[in-house]
Amino acid sequence: MSSVDKKHLLTAKQMADFAVNGFLKLDEIVPQELNEAAYKEQREFQGNGSTYWNESSIIREIFDLPQVKGAIQSFVGQYPIYDHSFMHIVRAKHLKGQFYHADSVIDTRPFGFDIQAFYFSHDAPDEMGPTLVLPGSHLRKVSNGSIARYKNIVGQKRMVSKAGSIGFLHHGIWHCAQPNHTDDTRYVFKLRLRPGQEQRSLFNTDDYNSPEVRDVFKKAYHPWCGDEARVNQIQTAKFWRYLCGDDKVDTSFEGVLTRMGQ
Repeated sequence: MSSVDKKHLLTAKQMADFAVNGFLKLDEIVPQELNEAAYKEQREFQGNGSTYWNESSIIREIFDLPQVKGAIQSFVGQYPIYDHSFMHIVRAKHLKGQFYHADSVIDTRPFGFDIQAFYFSHDAPDEMGPTLVLPGSHLRKVSNGSIARYKNIVGQKRMVSKAGSIGFLHHGIWHCAQPNHTDDTRYVFKLRLRPGQEQRSLFNTDDYNSPEVRDVFKKAYHPWCGDEARVNQIQTAKFWRYLCGDDKVDTSFEGVLTRMGQ
């Protein structure tokens, strides 16, 4: 993948939001004419969902847009490795949701991650059941469906989206598809990419230690963590050090990483 102009890379605040929540949704970044072409193609597609990436020039054109490539480069670098993709389809009035899961076994990488891009070619309102995610769960390592017994966790959020939006998810985030209560079929294309280089300082690191960015971490509280909220926040602060390539920056509460000599 060719390098993109710096203006297309994610900002420090955007990456901080990702570090805290485990996902980042970029709203309506794909032009509407491409959305309409993709939506038409998806409705007519008769193949296997795993082959759509190879068979569709439209979807590859979308992921070749500078603003999309810039986001991908910010997460996994200039040389990402294709892992897999799938065209997920939830039919109208399909009222059974998925169980909570993470898209991997327990990953031994301390902070490295794969990125999963969820592209919506059409509007996906709440009643259509867009993907449900649990913000902040990406650093709580679990094996795939080992969390299937959990349901309706405080703080969970559906990725309600307008056409042309792409959600970028850390591979470890807890998530599940939701029931579709509408009369229309829901489509979402997922592309998973592995990093082709160390994931440090890949985004626009200007202002990575600014008050605006620090404010993101001050608000990094997820109610589902309960008594372990501060433990989760410390992990997030360590993750930020990894992402911005500065092992001294400290966004932990009360500067606890520095106080602990880390």
